[in-house]
Amino acid sequence: MLHTQKIEYSDQGVVLEGYCAYNDEGPAKKPAVLVAHDWSGRNDFACQKAERLAELGYVGFALDMYGKGKLGKDTAEKMALMKPLMEDREKLRARILAAFETVRKLEYVNTAKIGAIGFCFGGLCVLDLARADVDVRGVVSFHGLLNAPADTQLKHTRTKILVLHGHDDPMVPSAQVTAFENEMTKASADWQIHIYSNTKHAFANPQANDPAMGTVYNPLSDKRSWITMKSFFEEIL
Repeated sequence: MLHTQKIEYSDQGVVLEGYCAYNDEGPAKKPAVLVAHDWSGRNDFACQKAERLAELGYVGFALDMYGKGKLGKDTAEKMALMKPLMEDREKLRARILAAFETVRKLEYVNTAKIGAIGFCFGGLCVLDLARADVDVRGVVSFHGLLNAPADTQLKHTRTKILVLHGHDDPMVPSAQVTAFENEMTKASADWQIHIYSNTKHAFANPQANDPAMGTVYNPLSDKRSWITMKSFFEEIL
Protein backbone atom coordinates (compact mmCIF):
# COMPACT_ATOMS: atom_id res chain seq x y z
CA MET A 1 0.00 0.00 0.00
CA LEU A 2 1.31 3.42 -0.95
CA HIS A 3 1.86 5.85 1.91
CA THR A 4 2.52 9.58 1.46
CA GLN A 5 3.32 12.29 3.95
CA LYS A 6 4.68 15.83 4.09
CA ILE A 7 7.78 16.22 6.23
CA GLU A 8 9.00 19.53 7.58
CA TYR A 9 12.72 20.15 8.01
CA SER A 10 14.94 23.21 7.99
CA ASP A 11 18.17 24.73 6.75
CA GLN A 12 19.74 27.82 8.31
CA GLY A 13 16.43 28.99 9.71
CA VAL A 14 14.42 28.35 6.53
CA VAL A 15 11.46 26.01 7.01
CA LEU A 16 11.26 23.47 4.18
CA GLU A 17 8.64 20.85 3.34
CA GLY A 18 9.39 17.57 1.60
CA TYR A 19 6.91 15.08 0.20
CA CYS A 20 7.64 11.45 1.00
CA ALA A 21 6.13 8.38 -0.66
CA TYR A 22 6.77 4.70 0.05
CA ASN A 23 5.12 1.30 -0.20
CA ASP A 24 4.79 -0.66 3.04
CA GLU A 25 5.34 -3.97 1.22
CA GLY A 26 8.79 -5.54 1.09
CA PRO A 27 11.69 -4.90 3.50
CA ALA A 28 11.17 -2.67 6.53
CA LYS A 29 14.09 -0.46 5.47
CA LYS A 30 14.13 0.48 1.81
CA PRO A 31 16.57 2.29 -0.47
CA ALA A 32 15.64 5.94 -0.92
CA VAL A 33 15.78 8.34 -3.86
CA LEU A 34 15.59 12.09 -3.40
CA VAL A 35 13.80 14.11 -6.10
CA ALA A 36 15.07 17.64 -6.74
CA HIS A 37 12.50 19.88 -8.42
CA ASP A 38 12.92 22.23 -11.37
CA TRP A 39 13.01 26.02 -11.01
CA SER A 40 9.30 26.11 -10.15
CA GLY A 41 9.71 24.68 -6.64
CA ARG A 42 8.49 21.46 -5.05
CA ASN A 43 5.55 21.06 -7.37
CA ASP A 44 3.15 18.27 -8.31
CA PHE A 45 5.56 17.01 -10.97
CA ALA A 46 8.26 16.34 -8.35
CA CYS A 47 5.76 14.72 -5.97
CA GLN A 48 4.47 12.46 -8.73
CA LYS A 49 8.03 11.33 -9.44
CA ALA A 50 8.41 10.46 -5.74
CA GLU A 51 5.28 8.32 -6.00
CA ARG A 52 6.56 6.59 -9.15
CA LEU A 53 9.78 5.78 -7.32
CA ALA A 54 7.74 4.34 -4.45
CA GLU A 55 6.00 2.06 -6.95
CA LEU A 56 9.46 0.76 -7.89
CA GLY A 57 10.22 -0.14 -4.27
CA TYR A 58 12.10 2.98 -3.17
CA VAL A 59 11.30 5.65 -0.64
CA GLY A 60 10.72 8.67 -2.86
CA PHE A 61 11.38 12.06 -1.28
CA ALA A 62 10.53 15.23 -3.22
CA LEU A 63 12.77 17.75 -1.52
CA ASP A 64 12.30 21.49 -1.16
CA MET A 65 15.03 23.92 -2.23
CA TYR A 66 13.07 27.18 -1.72
CA GLY A 67 10.97 27.03 1.45
CA LYS A 68 7.61 25.72 2.54
CA GLY A 69 4.86 26.80 0.16
CA LYS A 70 7.15 28.69 -2.22
CA LEU A 71 6.27 28.03 -5.86
CA GLY A 72 6.99 30.21 -8.87
CA LYS A 73 3.91 30.93 -10.98
CA ASP A 74 5.64 32.53 -13.96
CA THR A 75 9.11 32.97 -15.42
CA ALA A 76 9.91 36.03 -13.31
CA GLU A 77 8.91 34.36 -10.04
CA LYS A 78 10.75 31.15 -10.88
CA MET A 79 13.92 33.04 -11.72
CA ALA A 80 13.67 35.07 -8.51
CA LEU A 81 13.45 31.86 -6.46
CA MET A 82 16.28 30.07 -8.26
CA LYS A 83 18.76 32.93 -8.72
CA PRO A 84 19.99 33.27 -5.11
CA LEU A 85 20.94 29.59 -5.01
CA MET A 86 22.54 29.64 -8.45
CA GLU A 87 24.65 32.59 -7.35
CA ASP A 88 25.65 30.97 -4.06
CA ARG A 89 26.46 27.32 -4.70
CA GLU A 90 27.67 26.82 -1.13
CA LYS A 91 24.18 27.75 0.04
CA LEU A 92 22.73 25.44 -2.61
CA ARG A 93 24.85 22.53 -1.35
CA ALA A 94 23.82 23.17 2.23
CA ARG A 95 20.16 23.20 1.22
CA ILE A 96 20.24 19.85 -0.58
CA LEU A 97 22.42 18.33 2.16
CA ALA A 98 19.67 19.26 4.65
CA ALA A 99 17.25 17.14 2.59
CA PHE A 100 19.77 14.31 2.44
CA GLU A 101 20.22 14.30 6.22
CA THR A 102 16.44 14.38 6.69
CA VAL A 103 16.02 11.27 4.55
CA ARG A 104 18.85 9.51 6.38
CA LYS A 105 16.92 9.90 9.64
CA LEU A 106 13.69 8.29 8.37
CA GLU A 107 13.17 4.99 10.19
CA TYR A 108 12.12 3.14 7.03
CA VAL A 109 15.19 4.14 4.95
CA ASN A 110 18.23 1.95 4.37
CA THR A 111 20.89 4.60 4.96
CA ALA A 112 23.49 2.64 2.99
CA LYS A 113 21.39 2.90 -0.17
CA ILE A 114 20.43 6.48 -1.02
CA GLY A 115 20.30 8.03 -4.48
CA ALA A 116 18.92 11.21 -6.01
CA ILE A 117 17.38 12.47 -9.23
CA GLY A 118 16.79 16.02 -10.38
CA PHE A 119 15.14 17.88 -13.24
CA CYS A 120 16.57 21.04 -14.89
CA PHE A 121 17.67 23.19 -11.91
CA GLY A 122 17.20 20.06 -9.81
CA GLY A 123 19.64 18.23 -12.05
CA LEU A 124 22.30 20.75 -11.10
CA CYS A 125 21.32 20.35 -7.43
CA VAL A 126 21.87 16.58 -7.40
CA LEU A 127 25.16 16.98 -9.25
CA ASP A 128 26.26 19.38 -6.52
CA LEU A 129 25.21 16.72 -4.01
CA ALA A 130 27.57 14.34 -5.81
CA ARG A 131 30.26 17.03 -5.78
CA ALA A 132 29.88 17.23 -1.99
CA ASP A 133 31.22 13.65 -1.84
CA VAL A 134 28.79 12.42 0.81
CA ASP A 135 27.51 8.85 1.02
CA VAL A 136 25.08 9.05 -1.90
CA ARG A 137 25.30 5.94 -4.05
CA GLY A 138 24.27 7.60 -7.29
CA VAL A 139 22.59 10.65 -8.83
CA VAL A 140 20.67 11.13 -12.06
CA SER A 141 20.36 14.48 -13.82
CA PHE A 142 17.42 14.84 -16.21
CA HIS A 143 18.11 17.73 -18.62
CA GLY A 144 20.08 19.40 -15.85
CA LEU A 145 22.56 22.26 -15.91
CA LEU A 146 26.11 20.92 -15.79
CA ASN A 147 28.28 23.93 -14.98
CA ALA A 148 30.57 23.42 -12.00
CA PRO A 149 30.47 25.81 -9.03
CA ALA A 150 33.21 28.41 -9.09
CA ASP A 151 33.83 28.15 -5.35
CA THR A 152 35.20 24.61 -5.33
CA GLN A 153 37.60 22.37 -7.20
CA LEU A 154 36.29 18.81 -7.23
CA LYS A 155 39.04 16.41 -6.23
CA HIS A 156 37.06 13.21 -5.76
CA THR A 157 33.53 11.84 -5.55
CA ARG A 158 32.34 8.39 -4.52
CA THR A 159 28.95 8.97 -6.11
CA LYS A 160 28.11 7.34 -9.43
CA ILE A 161 26.71 9.83 -11.91
CA LEU A 162 24.22 9.50 -14.77
CA VAL A 163 23.42 12.51 -16.96
CA LEU A 164 20.43 12.33 -19.32
CA HIS A 165 20.78 15.15 -21.83
CA GLY A 166 19.01 16.45 -24.91
CA HIS A 167 21.33 17.09 -27.86
CA ASP A 168 19.43 20.24 -28.82
CA ASP A 169 19.22 21.70 -25.30
CA PRO A 170 20.00 25.43 -25.74
CA MET A 171 20.69 25.87 -22.01
CA VAL A 172 23.45 23.26 -21.94
CA PRO A 173 25.70 23.76 -24.98
CA SER A 174 28.21 21.14 -26.04
CA ALA A 175 31.08 23.09 -24.47
CA GLN A 176 29.39 22.72 -21.06
CA VAL A 177 28.98 18.99 -21.61
CA THR A 178 32.68 18.63 -22.49
CA ALA A 179 33.71 20.69 -19.46
CA PHE A 180 31.58 18.45 -17.23
CA GLU A 181 33.15 15.32 -18.71
CA ASN A 182 36.61 16.72 -18.01
CA GLU A 183 35.64 17.73 -14.46
CA MET A 184 34.32 14.27 -13.61
CA THR A 185 37.23 12.48 -15.26
CA LYS A 186 39.74 14.51 -13.24
CA ALA A 187 37.80 13.58 -10.10
CA SER A 188 38.00 9.86 -11.01
CA ALA A 189 34.22 9.71 -10.95
CA ASP A 190 32.16 6.82 -12.31
CA TRP A 191 30.15 8.87 -14.81
CA GLN A 192 28.05 8.37 -17.92
CA ILE A 193 26.13 10.69 -20.22
CA HIS A 194 23.23 9.61 -22.44
CA ILE A 195 22.42 12.11 -25.19
CA TYR A 196 19.05 12.01 -26.97
CA SER A 197 18.75 13.28 -30.54
CA ASN A 198 16.13 15.85 -31.56
CA THR A 199 15.60 16.63 -27.89
CA LYS A 200 15.51 20.00 -26.14
CA HIS A 201 15.50 21.16 -22.52
CA ALA A 202 12.83 19.86 -20.09
CA PHE A 203 12.15 16.86 -22.32
CA ALA A 204 10.78 14.79 -19.40
CA ASN A 205 8.11 17.32 -18.40
CA PRO A 206 4.76 16.96 -20.23
CA GLN A 207 3.98 20.60 -19.40
CA ALA A 208 7.03 21.90 -21.29
CA ASN A 209 5.84 23.56 -24.49
CA ASP A 210 7.87 26.69 -25.18
CA PRO A 211 9.94 26.23 -28.36
CA ALA A 212 11.15 29.84 -28.20
CA MET A 213 12.70 29.18 -24.80
CA GLY A 214 13.91 25.74 -25.84
CA THR A 215 11.77 23.76 -23.38
CA VAL A 216 9.83 21.06 -25.23
CA TYR A 217 8.45 17.75 -23.99
CA ASN A 218 9.68 14.70 -25.88
CA PRO A 219 7.69 11.57 -24.97
CA LEU A 220 10.20 9.16 -26.50
CA SER A 221 13.18 10.68 -24.70
CA ASP A 222 11.12 10.84 -21.51
CA LYS A 223 10.37 7.11 -21.75
CA ARG A 224 13.94 6.17 -22.64
CA SER A 225 15.45 8.27 -19.86
CA TRP A 226 13.19 6.77 -17.17
CA ILE A 227 14.11 3.24 -18.29
CA THR A 228 17.79 4.18 -18.14
CA MET A 229 17.34 5.62 -14.66
CA LYS A 230 15.64 2.42 -13.47
CA SER A 231 18.51 0.30 -14.78
CA PHE A 232 21.05 2.59 -13.09
CA PHE A 233 19.38 2.31 -9.68
CA GLU A 234 18.84 -1.43 -10.04
CA GLU A 235 22.61 -1.70 -10.43
CA ILE A 236 23.67 0.50 -7.51
CA LEU A 237 20.78 0.37 -5.01
